[in-house]
Amino acid sequence: MNNPTLLKNLRVIPDFPIPGIQFQDISTLFNNPECLHIMRDEVVDIYKDKGITKVVGLESRGFLLGPVVASELNAGFVMARKPGKLPGNVISYDYTKEYGTDTICMISDSIGENDVVLIHDDLLATGGSMRAAYELVKKFNPKKIYISFIIELTIEGLHGRDIFADTDAEISTLMVV
Repeated sequence: MNNPTLLKNLRVIPDFPIPGIQFQDISTLFNNPECLHIMRDEVVDIYKDKGITKVVGLESRGFLLGPVVASELNAGFVMARKPGKLPGNVISYDYTKEYGTDTICMISDSIGENDVVLIHDDLLATGGSMRAAYELVKKFNPKKIYISFIIELTIEGLHGRDIFADTDAEISTLMVV
């Protein structure tokens, strides 16, 4: 965790998208081959012995590393998307955000009861989107759920990990800033 190369290459953009926000830009990590290999290897190393059978990536930045990790773990990849973006039968979960409500959806037969699931996204801030994804995955009744992030924000009083205190999900992050 907190690999010096990743931390060195993480770009912080002040006052984006609004004044006062210090945006953690992961694009610099993905366009650097060394950083991309480090992220892949570190996530795979954490989960290689956990029996992961499905990796769920949250739209859209969970789609960047999620399929790579799934391939390395010999697991399937499942997309968690906004309404209207997936074909066929879907199940959904509605959740409240600080500025309204949102919905997350998955194809209804994408996870089974024998699956061990890793849910992946780029950033843990307040945790609302990931908690919704966790609740949606729970509807499939898998054997176990793990949660993975590239970055966990603890700056500015953010403690997104706390939203999972009442769950049995194991959470990992590659960097804490």
